[in-house]
Amino acid sequence: MVKKHTNHPPATPGIPPAILGDSLLVPDTFTDGLPLPRMIVFDLDYTLWPFWVDTHVSPPLKAKDGGARAVDRWGEPFAFYPSVPRILAAIRTVHVPLPPSSSSSSSSSSQQPTTTTTPLLLAAASRTSAPDLASTLLKALHIPTTPLPSNTFGSSSSLSSASLTASSSKHASKRAYDCFDHLMIFPGDKKTHFRRLMEKSGVGFEDMLFFDDEVRNRNVEALGVTMWLVMDGVDGGVVDEGVREWRRRKGGREAEGGGAGKERDGGGGGGGAGGGGRKKSGGIRVVKD
Repeated sequence: MVKKHTNHPPATPGIPPAILGDSLLVPDTFTDGLPLPRMIVFDLDYTLWPFWVDTHVSPPLKAKDGGARAVDRWGEPFAFYPSVPRILAAIRTVHVPLPPSSSSSSSSSSQQPTTTTTPLLLAAASRTSAPDLASTLLKALHIPTTPLPSNTFGSSSSLSSASLTASSSKHASKRAYDCFDHLMIFPGDKKTHFRRLMEKSGVGFEDMLFFDDEVRNRNVEALGVTMWLVMDGVDGGVVDEGVREWRRRKGGREAEGGGAGKERDGGGGGGGAGGGGRKKSGGIRVVKD
């Protein structure tokens, strides 16, 4: 089976990808003080990792190097793209402001306004036909979890590549599976995945940013989701591009009075041409609420 082309080198054996040098590990948009979506959603295959889990991976899987990679029954190694562990770790430190409630907006103007924040939610939406195997791999692979600086949109605190490098070098980590707030891993139209995400999280489609490598999955933009097309795996630069596109559209929606949950006609969005891919069918649902 010919594997999809990728320019990313394999992870260095014995060294977690999160510790390798990379100028695009931490997205700049996480610290620039501008708005962020309430939920970031990633596809899995050729988005967070450089393979099709239902085609290239043969169970059982065994974690190696403290969760930096896993090997299958043939000893083949599998890992995230190099920048992914730190990006996921960074997301877990970010807080975003909640929209003001009607009660707060009607309160006396003499009262000092307060901003309520909530964690930036992390989700996965995959249509793989091997959902159990994908979940097993997410449990085998780890991301750094040494306490990191609190990062709140609009605050003076900041999250830098240097601070993440220092923290991750201590090798504290947890299963990637446990870092996601929601996992929607099952075959089918990804509109279904996103409807489930909205039902479970209460986050409106217009506050979701989705990263995926397949053009066909842009159909979720009919719901109001912003999708950024991933060409060669996720890194900090890709995340920045997606966030900036979400900001551009969010500003336009607010000016036009757009709302959550309203399906719209198709849409553009994201990272250039390409995508394609195989049709996935069959399989068991894996849903983590």
